[in-house]
Amino acid sequence: MRKKVTIVGSGNVGATTAHWIAAKELADVVLLDVVEGVPQGKGLDLLEAMPIEKRDSYILGTNDYADTANSDVVVITAGIARKPGMSRDDLLNTNFKIMSDVVSKVVAASPNTIIIVVSNPLDAMAQAAFKQAGLPRERVIGMAGVLDSARFRTFIAQELNVSVENVTAFVLGGHGDTMVPLSRYSTVAGIPITELIKPERLAELVQRTRDGGAEIVKYLKTGSAFYAPSAAATEMVEAILKDKKKILPCAAYLQGEYGISGLYVGVPCKLGAKGLEQIIEIKLTAEEQAGLQKSADSVKELCTVIGVA
Repeated sequence: MRKKVTIVGSGNVGATTAHWIAAKELADVVLLDVVEGVPQGKGLDLLEAMPIEKRDSYILGTNDYADTANSDVVVITAGIARKPGMSRDDLLNTNFKIMSDVVSKVVAASPNTIIIVVSNPLDAMAQAAFKQAGLPRERVIGMAGVLDSARFRTFIAQELNVSVENVTAFVLGGHGDTMVPLSRYSTVAGIPITELIKPERLAELVQRTRDGGAEIVKYLKTGSAFYAPSAAATEMVEAILKDKKKILPCAAYLQGEYGISGLYVGVPCKLGAKGLEQIIEIKLTAEEQAGLQKSADSVKELCTVIGVA
C-alpha cells in the first residue's frame, strides 16, 4: 500500500511541495485548500505530468478533509501573507485561527499522522499546532532549519567555489532574525569553514543567511520564497516515510534540552518513521547559548500573544 501525504494550502509552497513529493514518487498526494477549484486544477495538472516523469504517484486536489483520511504525513502551509498596514500581531492572530481550524480537522481525519508545520511565523505556528493537535511532540515538527541551513550551504559553496554536496551547515534557533548559524559546526568535506573563510567574510554570509527570506521577497516584491521551502519540507517527509534516521535541523518542542522548556525552537533532530526520534544535544559556547536563548525568548513572545506559551 502506497504512503499518503496531505498538503494543506495549495499556494506556491504547498503546490511545489506536492510537485517535489510526486516527482520523487514518495507518496500519493492530497492537495487541500479552502479555495474551490485551485487545488483541483493544480492537482490535475500535476497528475498529468506523471506519465512524462514516469512516476506512478497519484495527486488529488480537494476542498474536503474527508479525502485526507489516514494520511501518513500532513504538511501544513496554509496561512496568509502579511499585507501592507497589517501589524505582526494581526498576522499572528489570523494565522493562529487558520492553524487551529486546520489541525483540528486534520487530526480528526488522520489521528495517527505526523504533522510538519511550514506556515509562518513558523515556531509559533508549530507551537499552536502542537497545542491544538493533542499529539505527542514527536508527531508535530516545524520546518525551518533545513531551509536556513540550505541557504547557508548555498552561500558557503558559492564563496569557496565547491560542490554543495561537500558542504554541511547547521542553523539553530527560531526561523527569522534571531536564528543562530553555527559556523564552527559547518564544514566543507569535513574541514570546518572557520579554517577556510575569514571571520569578517563569514559574518557577512551568516547575516545573508538570516536575511535569506527577506532577500527573495525584495526581488519578487509581491511574493516570497517557495522552491527552497518546499524542497526542505520534502526532505523531512522523505526522512519520515523512508525511516532514514536522518539528522536535520527542525523546530521541536523542547523539554529541558539546551536549557529550554515548553517551546518550539530549532535544534538538530533525528527523523524517522515515528517522526521526531531524538533531539541531538551539542555543546554550545556561551555566545551560541545566549543566541539560542534570545531566539527562544522571541518565540515565547509570539506564543504569549496567541495564548500558547
